[in-house]
Amino acid sequence: MNIIRVGVDIAKSVFHVHGVDRHDQIQWQGKYSRNKWLDALSRKVPAGAEIGMEACASSHHWARELQKRGYQVRLIAAQFVKPYVKSNKNDRVDAEAICEAMSRPNMRFVAPKTVVQQDIQAAHRIREELVSQRTAKANQIRGLVGEYGIIAPVGILQLRRALPRWLEDAENGLTDSFRILLNGLAEDLQYLDDRIVALDERITESVKQDPVARRLMTLRGVGPLTASALSGALGDGKAFKRGRDFAASLGLTPRQHSTGGKDRLLGISKRGDSYLRKLLIHGARAVLRHADRRDDGLSHWLKGLVSRKHINVATVALANKTARIAWALVSNETAYDDNLAAASVGV
Repeated sequence: MNIIRVGVDIAKSVFHVHGVDRHDQIQWQGKYSRNKWLDALSRKVPAGAEIGMEACASSHHWARELQKRGYQVRLIAAQFVKPYVKSNKNDRVDAEAICEAMSRPNMRFVAPKTVVQQDIQAAHRIREELVSQRTAKANQIRGLVGEYGIIAPVGILQLRRALPRWLEDAENGLTDSFRILLNGLAEDLQYLDDRIVALDERITESVKQDPVARRLMTLRGVGPLTASALSGALGDGKAFKRGRDFAASLGLTPRQHSTGGKDRLLGISKRGDSYLRKLLIHGARAVLRHADRRDDGLSHWLKGLVSRKHINVATVALANKTARIAWALVSNETAYDDNLAAASVGV
């Protein structure tokens, strides 16, 4: 038995495997428990073989375990596996589809993440969820006080300042019962603020210890939060062949709908990592706000772009450029060059 490629359908408890030889002939199919599948694979598959899995929950953990045993790991996005599923869907068929998909010469793979990368992304995901909870809490407060005839000011900072005044004002029509409830909501809001601040400090501290993130902070519009997220997403940058591929993975490149030899480019695709895309666009918006006051090459490029394009188009173009430059800095281990940053990206 000379198995060179194995597709694995991973789950919580039961794992299905599908192995083929160099002639794509099936040599191994099986179903194993979580505790036994790695040992079974080690017995049947020689080191150096390719092991493919869908890039989903726990896939990066298993990728690291397989790499320790000398295997080449190929993680594939689920949407790229689906076209190879034959007949009815089940775990065995999924394993076969993964095995076939990973054999395609132009297949796109996801780079396995290190533990450090996962730690960084976990911090950002938790922070983003806390921000969503804080926004929901603030909106709940606005809606409830509105029922008592109180109009909340715009902005969460103004809302924080208004809460103590509402609680202390005995003439604003709030009942004692509702004041107790509102005080609890104010405490909830303060708790979420404290959690977010603590995570911000944690992320900022991690950036100080990360040479890649520190280098990324030299880019315009990139602060500690964005630098940390970029470092976690890029790793060593080798997962992407060029900067445009990284920008495309963030959904910052145009969506295409072409037919009959006629090219038609639409708005950005908005695929991939929406969190990092949002950070880059917010950073780009801040840079554009102050571009008129600067006299460097990038600012001249931005002012020329804004003169002929809508401000939102210019913002996304700068976010796209920032993503490409970030990839170049990480992949090539180079420093930021303001002259190179002023080069056009074809907008």
